[in-house]
Amino acid sequence: MSAGEAEIVPFRVAVDEAVLVDLRERLVRTRWPQQVDDAGWGYGANLGYVQDLCRTWSTDYDWRATERRLNSFPQYTTVIDGVRLHFLHAVSPVPDARPLILMHGWPSSVLEFLDVIEPLTDPERHGARAADAFSVVVPSLPGYAWSEAPRSAGWHDGRIAAAFLEVMSRLGYERFYTQGGDWGAMISAELTRLAPQRIRGFHTSFLVTAGYQAEDEPLSPPEQRSEDARLRYNATERAYIALQSTKPDSLGFGLADSPAAQAAWIVEKLKKWTDNDGELESAVSRSSILDLLTTYWVTNTGASSARLYYETAAAGRMALLPPVRTPTSVAVFPAELNRVARRVAQRQYNIVRWTEMERGGHFPAWEQPAAFVADVRASFADGATGIGERA
Repeated sequence: MSAGEAEIVPFRVAVDEAVLVDLRERLVRTRWPQQVDDAGWGYGANLGYVQDLCRTWSTDYDWRATERRLNSFPQYTTVIDGVRLHFLHAVSPVPDARPLILMHGWPSSVLEFLDVIEPLTDPERHGARAADAFSVVVPSLPGYAWSEAPRSAGWHDGRIAAAFLEVMSRLGYERFYTQGGDWGAMISAELTRLAPQRIRGFHTSFLVTAGYQAEDEPLSPPEQRSEDARLRYNATERAYIALQSTKPDSLGFGLADSPAAQAAWIVEKLKKWTDNDGELESAVSRSSILDLLTTYWVTNTGASSARLYYETAAAGRMALLPPVRTPTSVAVFPAELNRVARRVAQRQYNIVRWTEMERGGHFPAWEQPAAFVADVRASFADGATGIGERA
C-alpha cells in the first residue's frame, strides 16, 4: 500500500444546489399510488402521511442547516480495499479518552449519532465526569451516504469489519470499544472475532441469536409475549429482507428516480421500528426524518445500501456465526425487533451487563440519546480511569 492510499483526507458535506432544486421538482411531480379506504399502515407506507411528509420536504425543509451541523464535526475519508470510506472523528478534549466506534445499520446513517457525540466526547459539559470521556469514530457503511458504493461484489459485514479495523489502525487506536445496532451490531460482533485482543468491550441493543430452544420451555409470560411479537414480526414485516437479499438493484431503480419512493421505503420501517405509540413523530422529529431521507437521496445510495443484504446472504453469513467472547453489554429497548431473554442471548454473547430500558426502539441513539449515552458510559465504566489507547 502506498502512502497515498493510506492517506486520511479531511471532508465536508457540500450538496450542489442543483441537486436540491431537482429534488423539490421531483417531489412536486410525484405520481401517487392508489390505496384502499382506511388502509392505515397495514398495506405498507400510508399514502396520506407520505404525501404530507413530501409536501414539507418540498416546501418547508432546510437541508443547509443539517449540512452545517454535519460539518461542525470533523469528517474524513480514506481508501481501504479500493473503496473510499467516510467517517466522523471527534477527539475528546480529555487527555487519554478511550476510543469508541459507533456503527449504524439500515435504513440509517451517521446522522443517527449526532446527538450523542458531544456528550460522549466532552462529558463534563453534559453533567458527567471527565473519566467518562470517549474519542468517537462514526463511519458511514460502504454504499451508505458519503462512503463510496463498492463497484465489486463481496462487501458483506465481515469485509466491512476488516475495513473498519483498518480505519481504527490508521487513526492510531490499537485497542478500542465498539457499539452498534442492526448491521452495526453484526459488524461489531465480527470485530470481536477478527481481533479479540483489540476490542475492550462491545455494547449493543440488537441481538442475533438462534432463539428459544426446546429445552427453554416453558417460557415465562414476558418471554412468551416477546416471542409472540417476534413471530408476528417475522410473518408480516420481513419482505424487505427477502427483496434486498435477492434483487436489490431492481428496487434501486425506483429509489434512485423517485424521492417519494425513497421516503415511503424508509418511513414504513421507521414507523414499525421506533417506540412511537402509533405516531411516528412522537419518537423522532419530522425534520430529522427528512434529514435522513435527504441524505439517502442526495448521495443516491438507496440501492447500494440495500445491497449489503445481498452480499451478506450470498456469502452465507446470514446464518448464526461463532459466539462473541468479548465482554458484551446489552441495552434492551422495548420496541427493539430482536428481543429475547438473557438466558437465550448468553449462549451467543459473553454478557456482562443487561439493562432493560424504559423507552426506545431500533434507533436508540436517535430516539433516546440521553439514555443511550448513560448506558454506554455505565457499560464501559470499568475502563474509565484506564490509560489512553492511542498507539
